Amino acid sequence: MLIRALLLALFGVAAATSAHAQIVVLGASSTAGYGVGAAAAFPAQLQAILRAKGRPMSVTAAGVSGDTTAGMLARLSSAVPAGTKIAVLQIAGNDGLRGMSASAAAANRAEIRRQLHARGIRTIEADGYVMAALRSGLRQPDGIHMTAEGHRRVAEQLAAAIR
Repeated sequence: MLIRALLLALFGVAAATSAHAQIVVLGASSTAGYGVGAAAAFPAQLQAILRAKGRPMSVTAAGVSGDTTAGMLARLSSAVPAGTKIAVLQIAGNDGLRGMSASAAAANRAEIRRQLHARGIRTIEADGYVMAALRSGLRQPDGIHMTAEGHRRVAEQLAAAIR
């Protein structure tokens, strides 16, 4: 009887885990919601959109303002925990602002992707969506970060990319 109860409990945990897919958004200030707050940032909006569509997915924002690809690579294991199904990469351009060469930045990006793929984690690139929002004028007065509307647009595009 006890063994049966334990098996049912374990099965229930496994079913709940697989039904509640984990998405981590790895990035810098835009991921963290610089200027708009975490609740209006695209990771929070992405979670709300997915759940409104009946998709029970949790989205974790692993954004650190000012972070570089080297910093993201260094914190990759802790930022993207076991059980993560999808990693959204919003790496942006802090490397160049910090004096990192383009080749070093590209190598870090490739290593981030390689490590995630080795763990069976699907990656989705968000930088193109962010740049499109910025090009369309959805910029804060600093000219670098998106408005809340820009974050909403990125979240909608990412939601469409998640199957």
